[in-house]
Amino acid sequence: MTRELTCIVCPRGCSLKAELTADGKIESVEGFACPRGKQYAIDECTHPMRTVTSTVRATNGDPVPVKTSKTIPKELIFDCMKEINAATVTLPTHIGDVVIPNFRDTGADVIVTAERG
Repeated sequence: MTRELTCIVCPRGCSLKAELTADGKIESVEGFACPRGKQYAIDECTHPMRTVTSTVRATNGDPVPVKTSKTIPKELIFDCMKEINAATVTLPTHIGDVVIPNFRDTGADVIVTAERG
């Protein structure tokens, strides 16, 4: 099976083609201009990761922007959003405040990304 991707590691945006076996293992990667592009294709095809960004409710003001402190497995995005939607913070908040610590043992905290209150 062939999977076509656009590398997002740098602004160049290389067009990548990854050949996968029937069980999802990488056979080859083409189209990358640097080793980071090859690694991006391998990671994206075998274990895609994402940074989640959203807002969390504040009990005493406007919603507060948050994000995961590092990438999490793509399959956990909806679970992360459920926890974010259930969470609340009290103003004032500061950049880096932890709203949800160590989400699902991934090592990623959900943190505040703006000063509020």
